[in-house]
Amino acid sequence: MKTDYKGELFAALQRLLPQHSLSRILAMAANSRQPWLKDHLIRRAIEHFDIDMAEAINSDPESYASFNQFFTRELKEGARPIDPNPRSIVSPADGCISQIGQITDGDIFQAKGASFSAHALLGGSEDTARVFHRGIYTTIYLSPRDYHRVHMPFSGRLLEARYIPGRLFSVNDTTTRQIPGLFARNERLACLFDTEAGKMAVVMVGALFVAGIESRWQPSYKPGRMDHRLFTSNPLAFARGDEMGQFHFGSTVILLFEEGNQWSGPHCAGSTVRLGERLGNCRANSES
Repeated sequence: MKTDYKGELFAALQRLLPQHSLSRILAMAANSRQPWLKDHLIRRAIEHFDIDMAEAINSDPESYASFNQFFTRELKEGARPIDPNPRSIVSPADGCISQIGQITDGDIFQAKGASFSAHALLGGSEDTARVFHRGIYTTIYLSPRDYHRVHMPFSGRLLEARYIPGRLFSVNDTTTRQIPGLFARNERLACLFDTEAGKMAVVMVGALFVAGIESRWQPSYKPGRMDHRLFTSNPLAFARGDEMGQFHFGSTVILLFEEGNQWSGPHCAGSTVRLGERLGNCRANSES
């Protein structure tokens, strides 16, 4: 097997970088309302990533108050139709499928023969991880050109949202092949839902230069601090396709479903997907 020296070097540099400091500096620039700075950043992003502004509710780049407001722009109604079958599991975002398949005895495949555990991904909750022991998973990478709001892949009630501090490695293909257990090491927001298909986890993973993660129930999370919140007394309900959160810059969403649900259709590792496309089918007989 050919050694990926460039990939190894890129990963080594990331280990040495002050990841959080650089990301916070970027956040300051992304939230700046200085016209000369935010307009320059927006123009460069549109040109470099070939962003289609015709899809946005607001198609005027200079009217956005900051680069971050532009980056998390809303789309026009109907720009991302949700698959009409109420039993379908849909993509929560635009992006590229890094991996998709079965969870094997609690292990989730990452890349190049390496895996990480559902237990580690979800923040060390053994009871929660056990639910997905032989379930299904998919990892979806959002590039800077993609729509950066995350929506519900299936209707459900939020039971738990846990913000887990960690590193901020890049989540592109090069780095995922070099950093073992990357998704269980980076900062992330792990959300557990109760659905007609059983338990569902939606994990929003932070990355290098990601300036923040937001959710519909909390506008921001503080870096480096475990934030464990339960909603069992009055669970928040979301319909399939509802917005649940957003990234400030590109990152990754990981979906976990219980055993009995299945992926279907042409999607595989390397496939591009759009919000609302059918990824799979929920089990016919609910036990939830």
